[in-house]
Amino acid sequence: MKFVAAIALALAATASAFAPSKDASARASVAVQETVADLEVLAKKLNPVIGFYDPINLSAAEFWGTSNESTIGFLRHAEIKHGRVAMFAFVGYCAHANGFKFPWAMQLDGTPFPSETNPPVLWDTISDSAKWQILSVIAFLEFWSELSTSDHKHYMSGGKPGDFPDFTSGSEGIPHPVPFNFYDPFKFSAKRSEEAKERGLLVEINNGRLAMLGIFGFVSESKVEGSVPALKGLISHYDGEVMAPFNENILGMPFNM
Repeated sequence: MKFVAAIALALAATASAFAPSKDASARASVAVQETVADLEVLAKKLNPVIGFYDPINLSAAEFWGTSNESTIGFLRHAEIKHGRVAMFAFVGYCAHANGFKFPWAMQLDGTPFPSETNPPVLWDTISDSAKWQILSVIAFLEFWSELSTSDHKHYMSGGKPGDFPDFTSGSEGIPHPVPFNFYDPFKFSAKRSEEAKERGLLVEINNGRLAMLGIFGFVSESKVEGSVPALKGLISHYDGEVMAPFNENILGMPFNM
């Protein structure tokens, strides 16, 4: 708990910078943002102090020969998705650093979950077969999120950035029943008002931004001690390669790399 408390205090100042606006009178939707003007409205709602900030002018770009609106949809979706991953990573890092793990076996052969409390080292101790399973699930979710159907427009074609399509069964979907969707599996959000949903999206973006800063702070301090002064002495050192998912260079093996 000392670790978690220290991290919360270290990031408290940063969190305040991402506090969402409480102005309930702002009516612009955050469901779909298609123009720079929409981004400027969204930015003021997310952070009224900084507002719209685009130093490298990405909001005017047209990626891969598409329109500016499609590019904005791509950038919005990318930020939301990376923020969600970072939130998982941040919470997971804190949980593993404090020794939390499932009590049952990790693999069918009875191998338990590692007791290592240095999260990057813990990942290195997991078998390659377990890593492939994790990465395969992630690959499937990535594939499914890119689908464009009559019920789900792609985020670069007028769809909602960050929206994850429901799991559908049958001839046009998964060939077996799927009882729960990835988003809101227990339908807790079904009765929420549109205003509450809109505010929830703003909070999610802000939390995702903070989590991205947080997890990279952990990783940076673990590799270069003292690089994040607020975390000095709190993060265990890691000698491995944080950007390599496997202990061996899978792609380089045929080339003796």
